[in-house]
Amino acid sequence: MNAPWKPAGVAHREPFVAYVCDETTAEALRPIVSEMGWSAEKVNKGGLRNAVQSLSVSASPQVLFVDLSESGDPLNDINALAEVCEPGTVVIAAGQVNDVRLYRDLTASGIQDYLLKPLNPDLLREAFGSAQAVLNAPRLNEVSPDRPHSATAVIGTRGGTGASTIATSVAWLMSEKGGRTTALLDLDVHFGTGALALDLEPGRGLTDAIENPSRIDGLFIERAMVKASERLAVLSAEAPINSPMMTDGSAFYQLQEEMRAAFECTVVDLPRAQLIAHPHLISDIQTTVVVTELTLAAARDTIRILSWLKSNAPGTQVLVVANRVPAGGQLEISRKDFEGSIERRIDFVVPYDQKLAAQAAKLGKPLAEAGKGSKTVAPIAELANRLLAVSDSAEPAGKATGKNGAGKSAGQSLIGKFADLKSLMPSKKAAKSS
Repeated sequence: MNAPWKPAGVAHREPFVAYVCDETTAEALRPIVSEMGWSAEKVNKGGLRNAVQSLSVSASPQVLFVDLSESGDPLNDINALAEVCEPGTVVIAAGQVNDVRLYRDLTASGIQDYLLKPLNPDLLREAFGSAQAVLNAPRLNEVSPDRPHSATAVIGTRGGTGASTIATSVAWLMSEKGGRTTALLDLDVHFGTGALALDLEPGRGLTDAIENPSRIDGLFIERAMVKASERLAVLSAEAPINSPMMTDGSAFYQLQEEMRAAFECTVVDLPRAQLIAHPHLISDIQTTVVVTELTLAAARDTIRILSWLKSNAPGTQVLVVANRVPAGGQLEISRKDFEGSIERRIDFVVPYDQKLAAQAAKLGKPLAEAGKGSKTVAPIAELANRLLAVSDSAEPAGKATGKNGAGKSAGQSLIGKFADLKSLMPSKKAAKSS
């Protein structure tokens, strides 16, 4: 429905249409509609059911008012409306159910506002004014065919390295500081934190996509994406842990395709298990950010993932981020030894600030927003700038080596690298002497 990040042409549509269930609601609407300069004759009877029937055979208006009073399942009925409603329409709903959860679910599904009946004239004016503001907002950040799409995948080498924190902050920085329309796709279907980190309800968009891949199109994206701001939207999930989500990965790939058409930047929070199960998800990614920590296990898995990327995604540029690095030199492996083991440089080092991390979680904000100006956020901001620069330069990503690529070691055997890892471990003799 309404999607500011992908405005649709609305010049030839009716400015306003309403579908209400009773004459009392119609009488409350007509004078306010006239005040807005719209036609009071466009207030129709029939509620949501009539709206779905009418819009399935006619163009959607710029602003649509629907009455949910006679709906037994408002959320599913709104989803049915989304199937026939054209992109760019601002939808305002009204009903008799006073439930915060329903309000959140409805707004997450894409409607602009939900008003309680009986309708208050001042609240109606405010809702219609907000709808007009959305329609009249300057469209400075439409997807430009001349600017290459920025596609980034963020992969954690181990659980707990903070890959999701990096992904969320990078997406926020691209949208807020870079001024790009940005989609954050969190593919941890059962335990994803993309929406949680932005203080949002995840909605059912991602699970619906997995269950019905054939429904994925531009309209589905507009309905399913949850807005974090005017330029940032997220698709995340908290699927029940007693319900395995069976997919061949085609839904994830289709989502990426549609997001490329609707947004200027895509950031995919890609769990390493999904990388193994669905390697094709990395095929059109410009830059892969490998998030690691300075530990023995993370060094081993960084080597394995870098080798996999070299073999399976030679066209992607690779950046290595050491995250949650403690201050004071209390490291399991030093940066120098870690880089010697993986035989390439670490591109960015993000210091660990436990106080900032806790504050960001409490505020429901990405780390980059909560810690503006901090030493922890500075390298993340540099990372976001690098990712945008890769897109703007449109250079073939597979040519990079050394600092940005897999380096000279990519063709060497993993056995030799694991031997190097063992040399980093303290010997039993040394441990006893200490």
